[in-house]
Amino acid sequence: MNMSMSTRSRDVVVIGAGPGGLASAMLLRAAGAKVTVLERGDQVGGRTGVIRQDGYTFDVGPTFFLYPEVLREIFSACGRSFDAEVEMTRLEPMYRLQFDDGTIVEATADVERLTEQVARIDPEDAKNVAPYLAENKAKFDVFRPILQRPFHNLGSLMKPDMARAMPLFRPWLTVDQDLRRWFKNPDVRLAFSFQSKYLGMSPFKCPSLFTIVAHVEYGFGVFHPTGGVNAIPRAMARVAREMGVDIRLSEPVERLTFEGRRATGAITKGGTYPADAVVVNGDFASTIQQIVPDKLRRRWTDKKIASKKYSCSTFMLYLGLEGQFPDMHHHTIFLSNDYLTNIREIDAGDAPKEPTIYVQNASVTDPTLAPEGHSALYVLVPVGNLNGNTDWKTLAPLYREKILTRLERLCGHDIRPKIRTELMFTPEDWQAQQGVYRGATFNLAHNLGQMLHWRPRNRFEDVDGVYLTGGGTHPGSGLPTIFESAKIASKLAADDLGLDRAGTIPDIRPAQEEEIAE
Repeated sequence: MNMSMSTRSRDVVVIGAGPGGLASAMLLRAAGAKVTVLERGDQVGGRTGVIRQDGYTFDVGPTFFLYPEVLREIFSACGRSFDAEVEMTRLEPMYRLQFDDGTIVEATADVERLTEQVARIDPEDAKNVAPYLAENKAKFDVFRPILQRPFHNLGSLMKPDMARAMPLFRPWLTVDQDLRRWFKNPDVRLAFSFQSKYLGMSPFKCPSLFTIVAHVEYGFGVFHPTGGVNAIPRAMARVAREMGVDIRLSEPVERLTFEGRRATGAITKGGTYPADAVVVNGDFASTIQQIVPDKLRRRWTDKKIASKKYSCSTFMLYLGLEGQFPDMHHHTIFLSNDYLTNIREIDAGDAPKEPTIYVQNASVTDPTLAPEGHSALYVLVPVGNLNGNTDWKTLAPLYREKILTRLERLCGHDIRPKIRTELMFTPEDWQAQQGVYRGATFNLAHNLGQMLHWRPRNRFEDVDGVYLTGGGTHPGSGLPTIFESAKIASKLAADDLGLDRAGTIPDIRPAQEEEIAE
């Protein structure tokens, strides 16, 4: 490190005020950097944003909040208490699964009660619930350090932690195939594998590593932040500003400036922001193509990005309803009778004919989300991304009717007469309004060829001085892993910059990485 670099303040520009960008801003400010966050939208949160309409409040994207431990680490590194900043309710039961035949499973962290729920479907499979959860706890404990460290090169795959994890990893199996070791009934397997949808993948393709997502739910709980999940980025932004971070909304970055291959700043319509390091939290595939010239990218060229596999998209209805629906759970997943056909349709880029539907009725827990006596309903349907040929402008109103009709059959309520305000989102809207590449709301797919070393790296490998956080980089999609990516990216940047208080950032494992040439 150049001595002159270590004796002056270090300027960091963070592109995007999503959860990963805000966490990075907090950590790098705590480490001693001068931090500016440039956000394209008019609010913080990105896909974890909020919609306020006619007195109703809806989360834009994530509604399940899992594993608050990682945010507790981040806030603690900044001298704050996450639990003091964000009011939360732990949900019990965590959510409801409802099958097409009317069978209901209440997902509960109480293993005895969960076993009784599964026994309604298959008494023999129910005997394996406790040992299955125990194995996944052990699996999570082994894999957690791997998800908390960077993967710079092929040498990163040869660490002792990978050798310890491999017997539990079973990379030759999918989530569904791994579950077959425990459960013979396909409905039981689905009850413990639908969580792969959090990654935008099907359990029939998702690597078996991700059975640990179920453990994150059952082992640590599902939470609802008062005011919705967007309360978390709002609290992060509040704390970051109090720490001295400059957050600039409605200021999209047009491009980065470079000296050779090193990023030196960011350009917006408002001016140029010099930077000793840039942290990118925008949607990876769309943002990198916009801000870093193709000629500077050796690995992640425009052609390479276009060739990659991407997650599914979602069709969304945000519905403000007159009346309350106490018989509808806070979270309900209505599972399609033909889940395999569902998956094939999504993989083909289509909108499923008999889709699986997720409904959040958060007003039963949080009355702040709707006017008194009313409800805020969030409806999500996994659909194909824009790699298919679906004409969403034509299909959207027809699909809305299909979803409302299906909901009526599944939950016993025709909610149409109760609708007082409404907003609809299609894959095209995700791309146009949120900058999501191909409308793939969960970023790059999480197949084996796009994980760990093969995913875009937290210290971006194509240019110098650029670091990545968010669902499009290691370790992947989902709020807990996005926060882990922020820890990794921030630690790498702080160490590279020689920040005096780099040690305040929660350590990444292992602290030293071998630089082995590819």
